[in-house]
Amino acid sequence: MKKEWQQYIGIIKQVVKPALGCTEPISAAFASAVAAKELGITPDAIDVFVSDNLYKNSMGVYVPGTRRIGLPIAAASGAIGGNADAGLEVLADISAADVEKAQALIDAGKVKIHRIAAEEFIYCSVVATYEHSTSVVTISGGHTNVVTKYLNGMMTYQLKKEDSIETDSVCKGIDVSIEKIYDFALNAEFDDISFILDSAVLNQNLSNEGLKNRYGLEIGRTIKENVKSGLLSEDLMTNIQMITSAASDARMGGATLPAMSNFGSGNQGIAATLPVVVTADFFKCSEEQLARALIMSHLGAIYIKSHYPPLSAFCGNTVTSSAAAMAMVYLAGGTFEQSCYAIQNVISDTSGMVCDGAKSSCAMKVCTSSTTAARSFMMALRNSSVSGQGIVANEVEQTIKNVGSMVSNGMRTTDSTIIEIMSA
Repeated sequence: MKKEWQQYIGIIKQVVKPALGCTEPISAAFASAVAAKELGITPDAIDVFVSDNLYKNSMGVYVPGTRRIGLPIAAASGAIGGNADAGLEVLADISAADVEKAQALIDAGKVKIHRIAAEEFIYCSVVATYEHSTSVVTISGGHTNVVTKYLNGMMTYQLKKEDSIETDSVCKGIDVSIEKIYDFALNAEFDDISFILDSAVLNQNLSNEGLKNRYGLEIGRTIKENVKSGLLSEDLMTNIQMITSAASDARMGGATLPAMSNFGSGNQGIAATLPVVVTADFFKCSEEQLARALIMSHLGAIYIKSHYPPLSAFCGNTVTSSAAAMAMVYLAGGTFEQSCYAIQNVISDTSGMVCDGAKSSCAMKVCTSSTTAARSFMMALRNSSVSGQGIVANEVEQTIKNVGSMVSNGMRTTDSTIIEIMSA
């Protein structure tokens, strides 16, 4: 296998992985679980220090297994019942009793959340105390990227730089482009990439849960009921909207099922996966074709998002859905050139969508960007493409660079303003 293909597989396996619940509060839950493990006993007080962006994305989202919202319940549940060895699935086995103990700790004023100025967009430091013993665990650069551990003032662990798993640097030093991703997805051995089919299984299970039970804004269920009533037809576009939004409904509403995340986001994992799955089913594609399309979608999304910070004022579903649209063109029998058209079309349509924190209404944005992906791949198949307009350049690689510049340089003030509005 080509060296760069091995690197691509390594990238995907590093940042496409199961996540139970929204990854920002889960990051705090994980840090708390690790801190409690280091302490050797359940703490009687917890202080959580987080970056503004991690704070923003934790304010309005349900923590799985708790039926409660926010960082305090995430941190307390992680410390009391979390599995420090389970990464983003840290809360998979918490019990109702654990949640009650966590709430009691919160009610006693023993769980405190602090916003701090941090260089990293993803930053969480937990100070767990029991009587005269203190454990401090710090995560930085990635949702489970533990960089230091202290016990009673003594450092017990420091991450080596070469072992860092910072999500915003996964593509650095690697020869990658949309064309190379397309070639890899189409020509790699099926056995080497079949693992990506797990994303279809996990995210379909989450969607089924969202259609079966009431979560969040029930967008998926609303679409389903309107299909039954005849207000909507059960076509490709409608099914993409229904199935993707139902998965996000469940995820943001506290379902105890994991999503297969992409680049630290479960919603973006859903957006990269389910429109592709629905399209493959519509065109009666083989399992191998689905796997190749999912590789294209997930790695394409990672590559585009590597051009800007992992948390920002920009809704990442935008570019994730552009990568999904690229994969949908492939499934429909289109060309590479048409796949590039699809990326251009999605970015042109949805690049103004901002991130104002993780919450139930994120399902609407997943639905919006996935709808655009469907419309854009249909346009691309007719050789209709946005080009040289606004931030969309004549070539797809320059468009990707333009998005990175817009988010990294142009949206910092937007991000700060959104956070201040939400925190008022």
